[in-house]
Amino acid sequence: MASDSTFAARTIAQSAKAAFEASQLISSSERIKALSAIRKELESAKDEILAANRRDLEAAQLEVDAGRMSSSLLKRLDLGKGDKWDSMLQGVTDVANLPDPTGIVTYASELDDDLELYRVSCPIGVLLVIFEARPEVVINIAALAIKSGNAAILKGGKESNETAQLLSKAIQTALSRSSIPSTYIQTIQTRAEVSALLALDQYIDLVIPRGSNSLVRNIQNNTRIPVMGHADGLCSVFLDESADLDKAIRVVLDSKTDYPAACNAAETLIVHENVLASIWPAVAKSLLDADVKLLCDPATLSVLSSLSPAPVNLHTHVHPSTPESYVTEHLSLTLSVLAVPSLSAAIKHINAHSSHHTDSIVTEDAGAASTFCRGVDSAGTFVNASTRFADGFRYGFGTEVGISTGRIHARGPVGLEGLVTYKYMMKSKAEKGHVVGEFGVGEGKKRYKHRRVAVDSVPFLQ
Repeated sequence: MASDSTFAARTIAQSAKAAFEASQLISSSERIKALSAIRKELESAKDEILAANRRDLEAAQLEVDAGRMSSSLLKRLDLGKGDKWDSMLQGVTDVANLPDPTGIVTYASELDDDLELYRVSCPIGVLLVIFEARPEVVINIAALAIKSGNAAILKGGKESNETAQLLSKAIQTALSRSSIPSTYIQTIQTRAEVSALLALDQYIDLVIPRGSNSLVRNIQNNTRIPVMGHADGLCSVFLDESADLDKAIRVVLDSKTDYPAACNAAETLIVHENVLASIWPAVAKSLLDADVKLLCDPATLSVLSSLSPAPVNLHTHVHPSTPESYVTEHLSLTLSVLAVPSLSAAIKHINAHSSHHTDSIVTEDAGAASTFCRGVDSAGTFVNASTRFADGFRYGFGTEVGISTGRIHARGPVGLEGLVTYKYMMKSKAEKGHVVGEFGVGEGKKRYKHRRVAVDSVPFLQ
């Protein structure tokens, strides 16, 4: 007999699939109205939601104090920090205002007289999104799913349970006032439900995990459903031999200190040997002044140890690195540092040690910039810009469903375009239709025309 969790999960998955199928004829304008309703409901429930978030934070702080939760996870939980609440709301509006990613013709061909073929973007189906801590993800995913025509099942971490429940309630209330089924966006609470859902590949089309390495790896190893995401955020900044000092300081500091717990924060600084005596000391001083701990290889450590006067926190904040330093996602004010003899050596190190998320070069050499961007095998390769720019909101995607370091379907910050696939649509306008048997190389057989057609819509769907 199936367990209660298995039965509940199957019911949720079936209803999500049914909601997805029922929603395919809902217009883009109706989806936009639903997003507007969600924002209004969130604004009305702001005080109640933030109060729940404070309770989650208080409970999480106890876990941190007891050593059962990392401080980086706690930082991701605070929905009232800075402009996070306003950014979440703005993200809903931004997504609503983006062009509809569905129904776009990406290929059109005339196979024969009166026989047309079109490749058209369409939703993926039912998304299962599993994330940790950040409660705003509930809203981010819901907005992207609704706009792109996908149904979604969401599972947040237990540390944000109260906040997530009220955010979900706001979504459900708003959907109940729209033409979109209320089961289009659903939330679950338990790990048992997640385990059961991961087996339901007949209903769920894509799993998107957002969280720790262990979370992502566990999901990848326990489902037949395609998984999109990244397990680590091992980002690096390389100071080329032609690097400008002011740019180097600004880019490195922002990459490391703007939000150290983020997956797009720099974890490794690579220094060209030719700037060890010039640029590296100034960059190191700026990092140390910002309370960043440096794990240095022998070359970079030797330079700092010989400085006179020595940095006041040299002995507390500068330590020798180990091989593990360069494969560790610190998620804190800790930065691994090493020196390399060339640009090619930097690229080789990044490709061997990074998580293929985002890497940046500081350089004044256009050739070096081009080589770095083409040679580094990461989802994002930047020139003279902070790795922290790797974000769906900053890219103009409205928000993001996650960041993918894979190489199939979607890569980097995944917005609306990453949540659609395509289907082929064909129509014969011939009096008797078209059949394959009429085509071939023999006598009396037709030849395919395969003539590309420039169109932006499918005529027979208008």
